[in-house]
Amino acid sequence: MRKCSRCSKPATLHITELKEGDVHALHLCEACAQEYLSNVEVGQESEDPEDLFQQQIESSIEDLEDVDQLSCPDCGITFKEFRSQGRLGCPQCYLAFENELMPLLENIHGETQHTGKLPKRAPEASRRQYELIKLRNRLRTAVESESYEEAAQLRDEIQKMETAFSEEPDK
Repeated sequence: MRKCSRCSKPATLHITELKEGDVHALHLCEACAQEYLSNVEVGQESEDPEDLFQQQIESSIEDLEDVDQLSCPDCGITFKEFRSQGRLGCPQCYLAFENELMPLLENIHGETQHTGKLPKRAPEASRRQYELIKLRNRLRTAVESESYEEAAQLRDEIQKMETAFSEEPDK
């Protein structure tokens, strides 16, 4: 799957333009495609995709220089040092660089939430506890995004599970 010529998201729109006998291909994600198409009026000749791409690269370099100056308040590591080493300095770095790390993690793993696996021989109580933790995280996310109907459903589901845990005899 191709990536967007402007950002790292998967490209959903592929534009091929012929200009003065040269073929120019432009691959855009949905958001970048909307922006590109809104700047190009019907019948108006579009900007050269290579110029557009070059402008995007220059803009990205300027943004990266600003981001590289960010540092963790606890250990002092800069984002530039993280990029060169590939390691964060402390747990606080995840919060300090959260806005920069989330798209990176999503691009690498396709998700920002680690789901992991449970051992096949894990006790049933451990599996239910894991499900309860996942539900609580989903509830927190629903409340933060103000999805109150979903939050109410999750709250009810959590209460049912907790009630079932408390009524279950200890083994």
